[in-house]
Amino acid sequence: MTDKRKKGGEEIEYGPLGPGHAPAKDPMKGLRGVMAGTLVMESISLLLVLTVIARVDNGSHWTTFNWVYVTVVGVAMFLVAFMQKRSWAMPVNWVLQMAAVAGFFVHYSMGVMALIFVAVWLYIMHLRKVLLERMRRGLLVTQHT
Repeated sequence: MTDKRKKGGEEIEYGPLGPGHAPAKDPMKGLRGVMAGTLVMESISLLLVLTVIARVDNGSHWTTFNWVYVTVVGVAMFLVAFMQKRSWAMPVNWVLQMAAVAGFFVHYSMGVMALIFVAVWLYIMHLRKVLLERMRRGLLVTQHT
């Protein structure tokens, strides 16, 4: 049996134990760790593109703009990975994803790598949405202990 209540003009369907209290442990902390780890892995992967553009086609893609672009995006991802607790981190994550996808102009290997990680980020956003919805409805175990 579920409990339905109105909150802010919308009807919220709570779990069988009701809305509960704030979770004993912050579930978003774990998700921020996943996001930070993903950014670090993406940073390493993108920095490895430097070896690709240096060696493919006898280094014809190794221009100043290309290696600086790849380096700036990769290092920025690495630095932002440690700032996931900030309120501005999520929009910056997506700006960095779009900058990485724009790397198709540097070399297609960077663009393909970026598209793979965009898919990972879309899945992380899905998990975040589900987690926030479960928290709102009082369905987390730590909200009732």
